[in-house]
Amino acid sequence: MDKSALLALLSSVERGEITPAAGAERLANLPFEDIGHARIDHHRSLRTGLPEVIYAAGKTPAQVAEIFSRMAEAGSDVLATRVSPEAVTAIQLAVAGTVHYETARIVALRQKPAAKVVERPCIAVLCAGTSDLPVAEEAAVTAEHFGVNALRLYDVGVAGVHRLLAVREQLAQADAVIVCAGMEGALPSVVGGLVGVPVIAVPTSVGYGASFGGVTALLGMLNSCSPNVSVVNIDNGFGAAYSATLIARTARR
Repeated sequence: MDKSALLALLSSVERGEITPAAGAERLANLPFEDIGHARIDHHRSLRTGLPEVIYAAGKTPAQVAEIFSRMAEAGSDVLATRVSPEAVTAIQLAVAGTVHYETARIVALRQKPAAKVVERPCIAVLCAGTSDLPVAEEAAVTAEHFGVNALRLYDVGVAGVHRLLAVREQLAQADAVIVCAGMEGALPSVVGGLVGVPVIAVPTSVGYGASFGGVTALLGMLNSCSPNVSVVNIDNGFGAAYSATLIARTARR
């Protein structure tokens, strides 16, 4: 929505042609910017509280860079996930001030003033092993971009459960917990039995042949006997962070 359209809408409310409630509803559904290969939803944060994020996989570097540039021009913070090295270069050439998180495969731009750092809300991000780091970092960086503290507790898999028990006090700080694990995917169930907050399990495509690219971990997590465990799709650290952020913000309120 540009300035003239916004002023026209506000004038209609002022003249009594539409109600304030109807005007707010219009704002919650507008606008998007049609650039041919994408329709950029600039007002998603108005509706959901969190901005649109660019999923870069499957897009050309030029497409990713153009979408990123248009979102940056609108004055918002920008986040692109699953960014290829070629797309990273294209974004950096198009937009100044971006940060590349290599392990997370994310490029981000911060334009709005950073929120005051507070202890809570807080999300704990756990992973079973170092091989799960790309997914765990995708979750952690996404949460931090959305303004939520991410407590990283890595390499705490069930093969050495004493490593997990050693961080129980840190786990107790979290309003929500994200657990990334491959192989048989047992870690979220163990974590679920230790905490009294929602646990979001992320199966990763880590493991030998019978792991079937994360399917074994996915099915194991779906069959968890810990009732506070819910599951997102394989390698979906971003989706886990999005949901955990909403949970943490609600807990904070």
